[in-house]
Amino acid sequence: MTEYLKDGRPRLPPNQVVTQKFPVMTAGTPTTGGKEIWSLTLDGDVAQPVALDWQGLMALPQQEFIVDIHCVTRWSKLDTRWRGVSVTLLADLVGPRPEATYVQARADGSYSANLRLADLLEDKAFVATEYEGQPLAEDHGGPARLVVPGLYFWKSAKWLRGLHFSPFDYKGYWEKLGYHNYGDPWKEQRYRE
Repeated sequence: MTEYLKDGRPRLPPNQVVTQKFPVMTAGTPTTGGKEIWSLTLDGDVAQPVALDWQGLMALPQQEFIVDIHCVTRWSKLDTRWRGVSVTLLADLVGPRPEATYVQARADGSYSANLRLADLLEDKAFVATEYEGQPLAEDHGGPARLVVPGLYFWKSAKWLRGLHFSPFDYKGYWEKLGYHNYGDPWKEQRYRE
C-alpha cells in the first residue's frame, strides 16, 4: 500500500528505491576539522552576521528530526533520526533582509549548494550534529552537516561551514556541473534541462 505525505504526494518519490543502508557519497576529498576547530559563519545580506564555534552551536536549542532522505542516485532512506539546530533558529539569529531569498550552503572542500530560503525555514531544514543517537560520523559530514529533506540529498551539504544569505542564486558545486538548479525528488529534477 502506498503511503502519502500530508500534501498528497506519495511518500516515496518516483523511481526511488528504499534502502536500509546509508550509502556514503562524496564529491572530492575535503580536509575536515574536528569540533575544536569547527566554526559556522552566518553572513551575507543579514542584520547581524554571526560566527559560531562548536560550543556556540551546541548552546542553541537542539531538536530531534525524523525525516526521509532521497539521493539523486535513486536511493531513499525513510525515518532517519537526527538531532540538530533548525535553520529557522539560525536565520532568526542573523535576521536576513527581505531581499535575501537565497542561501548558499558552504562546506569544507570548496563544496557549496544553492537553496531557496523558503525551503529552509519553518523547520524544513536543520544543521545536524547527531545521526541515530550518535555524533555525526565524519564520512556522513560530521561534525555538522545541513539536512534539507524536501530536496535531493546533494543539497544537504556535508561538513557545513557557512550559510550565506543573498538576493542572488549562486550556483553550487553540482549545479555548475549540470545538476538541476532546484532538485525536487517528486519532479525528478536530477539534471539541468
